[in-house]
Amino acid sequence: VDVFQAWCGPCKPVVNLFQKIRNEVCSDLLHFAVAEVDSIDALGKYRGQCEPVFLFYTGGELVAVVRGANAALLQKTILEQL
Repeated sequence: VDVFQAWCGPCKPVVNLFQKIRNEVCSDLLHFAVAEVDSIDALGKYRGQCEPVFLFYTGGELVAVVRGANAALLQKTILEQL
């Protein structure tokens, strides 16, 4: 989940990275979503930050967090979680 604030917007380059990885691994387990922190009370702790935050969930549980648009770290985390 790409967690963002309305004044900053979602991290669009990550969508391309996600699509590339999904095409390479051909996994139906991999899903990408965006969530605006101002609209979801449960994400309140991520408000006021100017860097993107990526939350990784498995079976409804948070299993990893990546802060910042670090493509290499995001790719590594995605592959590890798959």
